[in-house]
Amino acid sequence: MATFTLDPQLEADSLPLADLELCTVRLMNDANFPWLLMVPRCDGLAELIDLDRTKQHILMDEIARISSALKSVTGCDKLNVANLGNQVRQLHIHVIARFEGDAAWAGPVWGKLPAKPYEATAAEELIEAIRNALD
Repeated sequence: MATFTLDPQLEADSLPLADLELCTVRLMNDANFPWLLMVPRCDGLAELIDLDRTKQHILMDEIARISSALKSVTGCDKLNVANLGNQVRQLHIHVIARFEGDAAWAGPVWGKLPAKPYEATAAEELIEAIRNALD
């Protein structure tokens, strides 16, 4: 795959989890919500339509795979999958496990609470559990 540079803000806000065929997957460093980022490893992308049709299909398959893994690990009530890019232009997909009664339920997670970084062991355990669910 061609050279890929992760946006510095995405890198600063998240922890590496796995690399799939198209996307690098990262855990947002916010223990308030189990929240994954998926970033296609292709430079210069801002929108889903910037991917060719083959890569669009790969991305959808990878979103389903990551969503299934996150749901099986967390037992969440709902998954939120979003592509916004208003603050970070680099194409990235949010996959967030939501629970009825969480601090932001039933609204969006953005701006509801200040980010609460994971304790190192908690992040490692969640990352490992999701990796195992991907196998």
